[in-house]
Amino acid sequence: MTDFIEIHPDAKALIFDLDGTIADTMPIHYTAWKNAAARYGIDFTVELFAQLAGIPLYPTVEKLNELFGKNIDPREMGDAKEEEFEANMIYTKEIKPVTDLIRQYHGKLPMAVGTGGSNRLAWKTLEIVGLRDYFSVLVCSEDVTNFKPHPETFLKCAEQMGVEPRFCQVFEDGILGIQAALTAGMFVTDVTKYYKVTIG
Repeated sequence: MTDFIEIHPDAKALIFDLDGTIADTMPIHYTAWKNAAARYGIDFTVELFAQLAGIPLYPTVEKLNELFGKNIDPREMGDAKEEEFEANMIYTKEIKPVTDLIRQYHGKLPMAVGTGGSNRLAWKTLEIVGLRDYFSVLVCSEDVTNFKPHPETFLKCAEQMGVEPRFCQVFEDGILGIQAALTAGMFVTDVTKYYKVTIG
């Protein structure tokens, strides 16, 4: 494991996922999902969490309904999960190899955040890790019709930065996000190679 992330020589812009890439929020998200799901008799495993990472809040509940044959109100369960997450997000730590890179390239290359999270909590997360002022472009769940693994999130980031997708490098931790970046025709770096993941 190395803590040095390289920029592709042809990259003209950088796009970062947020949860599990910039901010180590995944353990907090996992606990909130596990507790919310338990109320409905669902065992929310680490494997299930990894499978659903990158899907926005309410569609995650819809996916759980499909997988477990349930009829849970997405807003009811989703809001309960989000409330618990927000109460504990103050404990979020930065993912140093990625945040070092952001600070290093700030002002040198255009940068954006592309997340499946909500706009409000995404900005709040960036504020907690001290990077609120490092980004002007943020594409979140409210901004897209199709979420990851569809490339729309990252394509909108590229469009708002004014850079062709083929010159963008995406930094991701989730399988769906990596698929989205590849489909968008972008360079992609799996950041999980650069830090230790501890969930569950």
